[in-house]
Formats: sequence, C-alpha cells, structure tokens
Amino acid sequence: MNPDPSESKALLRVQCKNSFVCAAFFLVGIVLYCVVDEDITWPLLALQLGCSASFAGLGVALGRGWMSPQGTRLSAVLIGLMAATLLVHLSGGPASPYFQVFGALPCLIAMFNPDDRLPTVLGGALTLGAVVLLDTMAGVSTRLMIMQLTGFAMFTVLSLFGTRTYRRLGDAEREAQRARLQALEQLAESERRRVRAERERAQMERLVLVGQLAAGVAHEVNNPLAYVKSNLAFLEREARGGRSLGSEELFEVLSETRQGVLRIQQIVMDLKGFARVGDGTEESGRLEEALQEARRLVSVRLGGRGEVCLSFAPELPRVGLGHRHLVQVMLNLLINAVDAVESAQPSRQARIAVGARWLEGVVRLDVEDNGPGISPEVLPRLFDPFFTTKPPGKGTGLGLALCREYVMRSGGSLFAENRAQGGARFVLLLPVARACPSAVA
Repeated sequence: MNPDPSESKALLRVQCKNSFVCAAFFLVGIVLYCVVDEDITWPLLALQLGCSASFAGLGVALGRGWMSPQGTRLSAVLIGLMAATLLVHLSGGPASPYFQVFGALPCLIAMFNPDDRLPTVLGGALTLGAVVLLDTMAGVSTRLMIMQLTGFAMFTVLSLFGTRTYRRLGDAEREAQRARLQALEQLAESERRRVRAERERAQMERLVLVGQLAAGVAHEVNNPLAYVKSNLAFLEREARGGRSLGSEELFEVLSETRQGVLRIQQIVMDLKGFARVGDGTEESGRLEEALQEARRLVSVRLGGRGEVCLSFAPELPRVGLGHRHLVQVMLNLLINAVDAVESAQPSRQARIAVGARWLEGVVRLDVEDNGPGISPEVLPRLFDPFFTTKPPGKGTGLGLALCREYVMRSGGSLFAENRAQGGARFVLLLPVARACPSAVA
C-alpha cells in the first residue's frame, strides 16, 4: 500500500523535530556538565557542541530535502555512536560514569525509529564494536568483556522486540481504523440506498395515484375543451358571415374560452407537478394550499359523481410536513374515500368532508366520507404495507403505509375510525412547524 502523502509529510516533520530535540539535548548536557563538574574538560565541551551542531544540521538537511529520511536516520545513529564512544573514552574508558550509555543507545534509537529496524540493528552492532574497542584499549579481561557484550546485546534484542511490538500495535490500530472507516462508509452507502429506495417507492406510489386519476382526465379535459372548440367555431362563423358582435357578447365568449383553457392548463400542471420526482426535503408546508391542490387532483377522479367540501379554521399555521408529502397524503386519503363510496350499496353521490383546526401545538385534520365504513377485521391491518382490499391493478397496498410513515416521521400521527352516523373518518394530527409559535385555537 502506498503511503498517504499527508502521512509522509507528517512523519517527515516528526523526524525533523526529533533531530532538533537531540541537538537541544546536547546543549542542555553542556550546561549540566559545566554546573556539576568543576574540572571542565574542553574536549568534552567541544564534543557535545559538535554533536549538537551535527543533529541540528541533520534536521535542516532533512527539512530542505537535501537528505532522505533513511539517510538521516543512519547518519544520526553514526553520529550518536561516535559521540558516545568519544565521551566514554575521554571520561575514563570502561570506568567512565557514562559507560552505561551503550546500554541505552539501542533503546533510544529504537524509540526514535520505531518503524525501521535497520537503524536499531546498526546501532546495536556499532555499540558492541565500540565496547570491544574501549575494553581492548583499557585491557579489560575477556570474561568481563563477554559479560558486558552479553548485556548490551540483550538491550539491542529487547529494543528490536519493542519496535516489532510497537509496529504490530500500530498496524493493528491502523487496520482497526480502516475497518471503522469502511463500516462507516458501508453505513453511509446503506443510508443512501435506503433514501433512494424510499424516493423510488414514493414516486411509484405517486404514479399509481396518477394512474388512478387518469380515467377521469379525459372527461375533465374534454368538458372545457368542448366549449373552447364550440366558442372558437362560433367566432369563426360570425367572422365569415360578416356579423359584428357586440363588445359584451364578445367579452362573454372570450372569457368563457379563457376559463376553459385555464381549466385544462390547471389539470395538466397539477398532474405534472404531482408526478414529478422530488427530494422530499421540505421541512414544512401550508395545509390550505396542499388541500386545494389535492382537491383539484381528486376532482379529476370524481367527475360529477360527488364533491369534496373543505372547512378551515382561520389562519392555520404551517405544519411540519413538506408540501409534496402533504399533497400525497391528502390525495391518498381522498382517493380511498372516493373508492369506498363507489363500492357502497346502494350507490350514492360521494360526499367527502375535510375539516382542519388548530389545537395546542398540532393541527388536526379530519377526512370523512359517506361510504360503508371500515370492517372490523380490516381496521387493524389498514396501515400494513402491501395490505389492500382493492381488486388487482387498482392498488399497491403501499399508499396508507407511506402516508403513516411520512406523518410519523414529522412527529405526527394518522389513524382511522368509523363514524357513528356511517362512513369512515381518517384523523391526521400534524405538528406545527418549528417556526410557528404554539397556541391554543
């Protein structure tokens, strides 16, 4: 796997910082040495000052890109080992109080280079070589030399084991992070698919409703179209006969024609607007507008076989359900009411009453019909997905389930009941939109 460029830059900054920290460490060592030791040895001071300058130079070279990170690490190991060897030699050889620094060096190298074994291996090997050199120059016995080498070799092995453990922990953490990110991405993709499926399901239900309205579209369009054509034919005959119409008569004919054209245009616009795909992200809607649009749409289905009566309390607030969903919910309820009345025996004119009033924090909407009502065995399953009492081809069983889902998602509720005087009643409780102050009607 190729390293992330941002991650590589971060590691480079850390390595530069480590070089400058080592340079500062040697400068602090000079100060402490001058304070503690009254017999100042100038070669030792020069050695520490040179080491400090060398590490600072490595940091600058790495930051400017003059050296590679690998080269910088190996150079730092060499400088550190040379400095430690000279320090121990100038301060007494194997008897120097600084001799134990050879045990700490592999650990320090491993700590500063946990992701690379080579500097630790090189540092451990050079440490053992430096111990052999210093012991030989001081005439240390072979037995003592072997004991020292064994101890320092163990420090090197422990350092290598520590870096290996650190790398494994780092790899495990990165793998866990990748797994978390993958799980989050899968969750986000699942949510996107759910939203997309919900949109498609809502669109399918809208198209089903449009299909149910289609039977009445021809009749509703033909009526105004008939008198538009009749008026145009009348005007054409009068124009050919040379008769001059009075302004009042002409205005009446043109006005009637214009109303017919507007009626056709309104039917087409309502159907087109309702059927189009939308994202459904509106946070609020105005109930009067949604009900007027739903009534216009259902009038295509009703024709002259009934009426929808609307009754509003004055100044209804906006509700917490978007306009498109409001229209879809209302149209579902109105079409269901029309279907229920048409299935009644004996047949009757459909009369659907829709009333809306403002209660405390909610708007209550009642949709009542004069149909046969809802049978007791159907009532508990009325809002179950894919449950329908309509014949094949007339319903999907999703309409009322979607209506309840939209309403509940907005914080409202939808339920059905039978009226005491006959027929069914659907009760819709919608929360007032957040921008509207709550009040009691």
